[in-house]
Amino acid sequence: MIRSAIKHVWLISLLSLAAGLSHAQDRICREIRFPEHVQVSGSDLTLNGLGVRKATFLKINVYVAALYAAKPLRDATALINSETPQQLVLQFVRDVDAEDLRKAFLEAFERNGANQSPSMRERIAKLNAWMTDVKKGQSLTFVRLPHTGVQVSVNGVAKGTIDGDDFARTFLSVWLGSTPPNPELKSGLLGGECG
Repeated sequence: MIRSAIKHVWLISLLSLAAGLSHAQDRICREIRFPEHVQVSGSDLTLNGLGVRKATFLKINVYVAALYAAKPLRDATALINSETPQQLVLQFVRDVDAEDLRKAFLEAFERNGANQSPSMRERIAKLNAWMTDVKKGQSLTFVRLPHTGVQVSVNGVAKGTIDGDDFARTFLSVWLGSTPPNPELKSGLLGGECG
């Protein structure tokens, strides 16, 4: 009986240690925990960086972004032009309504010189059609699949895929291009401080 109890305590201790070690590999930004690795379409992706989206001149925190890549890189151009899977997660720290999200995407694509061909405008409109009000604690997840496009999920609900490598590169340029929403966000996604 005592031997059984000791085994039970030992097993619980071992499981607690394993859970602690797995959390030790997480990274935290603005009290939000992100795993160091995620599995995407059969690929193991590593956390490239975390950045905070700040809005208005008051620098209000809107979301924490986490960028995962097959191989961590500090070069924005290499990440944008990569031909390996990537995942971008936007974890919201405040409520944002759908109209504000849509406006932000339109402005971001415009600011980053998105090709305004009818095909690109259609795909941006498709992305915006999938946007809904997002509450604090909810997330948007974008999975870039080379030679396919970008899979979009809104708070864990799969919306679909927006086709094209050109869209995927333009989309990632919103955060990593020459005019990101705020410089600290880009710097964090490239491995700097989370802001």
